[in-house]
Amino acid sequence: MHYVYILECKDKTLYTGWTTDLAKRIKNHNDGQGAKYTKIRRPVTLVYYETYDDKSHALKREYEIKQYSRQNKLKMISAFNLNK
Repeated sequence: MHYVYILECKDKTLYTGWTTDLAKRIKNHNDGQGAKYTKIRRPVTLVYYETYDDKSHALKREYEIKQYSRQNKLKMISAFNLNK
């Protein structure tokens, strides 16, 4: 399983990424072993994710979301039920 996810950082900025192990990746971000961007903006909180069967589709979706405005990302997040 491949995940595309959005994190909210301590400074209220949003970070979008992809992974095959969501729980481990969030822990890595919060331990300072994730992306440079999140390393200085910890702690981070998972606010959105999608699942894909293959890496190719996940990477395409990650790129697509990264092109969205902050406002569009916030709309996605507000419509998302994290407790699926």
